[in-house]
Amino acid sequence: MGVAPPTALNARIGVGMGYTGYMYRRCFSQALGATWVLGLAALAGAQAPNSIAIKAIAEVELRTLEQGRETAKLVPADRVVPGDRVFYTLEVRNTEGAMVAAPAVTYPIPQHMQYVANSAVGPGAEVSFSVDGGRSFDAAENLKIRTPEGSLRAAVAADYTDIRWQLKKNLKGHAVAFVRFRVLVKQ
Repeated sequence: MGVAPPTALNARIGVGMGYTGYMYRRCFSQALGATWVLGLAALAGAQAPNSIAIKAIAEVELRTLEQGRETAKLVPADRVVPGDRVFYTLEVRNTEGAMVAAPAVTYPIPQHMQYVANSAVGPGAEVSFSVDGGRSFDAAENLKIRTPEGSLRAAVAADYTDIRWQLKKNLKGHAVAFVRFRVLVKQ
């Protein structure tokens, strides 16, 4: 895998849940070589005026019975238990007036969670995955895992460590893009 273009956002974000349900992220931008711990991560590409902020929203589906009908709605994931499906929405915001050329957004699968197959989406984005902690990315069907015996096998969703959305279009000044994925809280 090659190095991202200097105008692309190439960030790794570690996620933890605060008691309020807001996501706190540890951000590392390879383009800047710096680390921050923030409530709302402001990440910049290599070119100075370009600035991207990523807000992660974690929600769980709440099912209730109302007048004999089951309804479902998404509520903040303040607390999760094994078996819960968590829906992540990443708000990718260009905070400056200058355009950001086709940014790539990389997000790790949170610890103690397993990616749900085929759930990563983003309008106008190409999705790829990593099985090596974000060092390399490829299409799901191309990923391989080395077994303890030394042979290779096809990777499955449970093997994924990171997701990357490569936006196909430039992100205009003050524009917002949304990407989503689901995870299952491990037993």
